[in-house]
Amino acid sequence: MLPVARAVVDVLSGRTGGPAALATVIGRSGSAPQVVGARLLLREDGVQVGTVGGGAIEEQVLGACRGCLRDGSPRVVKAHLVRDLGMCCGGAMEVFVEYLAPEARLVLVGAGHVAQAVAPVAAGVGFRVVVVDDREELLDHPAFAGAERHARDVDELERAVPDLGERDYVVILTRDHARDERALAALVRRPHRYLGMIGSVRKVHAIVARVLRREQELGRGAPDLSRVRAPVGIALGGRTPAEIAVSIVAELLADRHGGTGLPMNVVPQAVARIGGPREGDARDDR
Repeated sequence: MLPVARAVVDVLSGRTGGPAALATVIGRSGSAPQVVGARLLLREDGVQVGTVGGGAIEEQVLGACRGCLRDGSPRVVKAHLVRDLGMCCGGAMEVFVEYLAPEARLVLVGAGHVAQAVAPVAAGVGFRVVVVDDREELLDHPAFAGAERHARDVDELERAVPDLGERDYVVILTRDHARDERALAALVRRPHRYLGMIGSVRKVHAIVARVLRREQELGRGAPDLSRVRAPVGIALGGRTPAEIAVSIVAELLADRHGGTGLPMNVVPQAVARIGGPREGDARDDR
């Protein structure tokens, strides 16, 4: 079981770089080849760790694992080993297959007040936080105690996070506009799922215009800005670092789970459905 447990940790921590399907024997009878609790893990790259018994039952479970990796949905495999699969060992097995995805990684470029507020909130909702800033004294802030920290400036982002990928979230929160611009220019052509930058509307317009103009001067086509969010966050109206952090993490969660960021209130529809208050329902307390 230890190799499977280690493989699960590797997947959830992002060390293997992709999702996996985990199959667990949850029921058996007769002379089935494995005990309840036996596990098999199949990674997205085809690597298999562990076994649920081999033979035809394992091939059926692996098929369910591949389906789970395609659609992310759990499933249960039930089979009588003789009647359904023609295996000679007899008995029956029931196997639960579930989808495992690595923790989403959030790279904070900058370690100032807003980043210090964002880091614990993001970690609390399941993001693996990475912080990059050349000011080592800020990286020692308690807010970053559980984060991966890199003492590098924005010109060294590729060295700080060389393995940036399509599943990664990045938020630019440096101490000045020039650094924000350099960070955006460096990151916009690198893989990412979400790239956000803090700042006013005026600042965003100016920085985006300069980045696009520089790309044009270099003879390159316009970069894909479809996953860039600036100003970063959902419009909640707050202005303190803690309030801004909630706004930013709310947008990260909306992107991660496919949410809209809109209120979920259905009271008006509920009232409309019953026709609203009826005459005589209200009481005059005068």
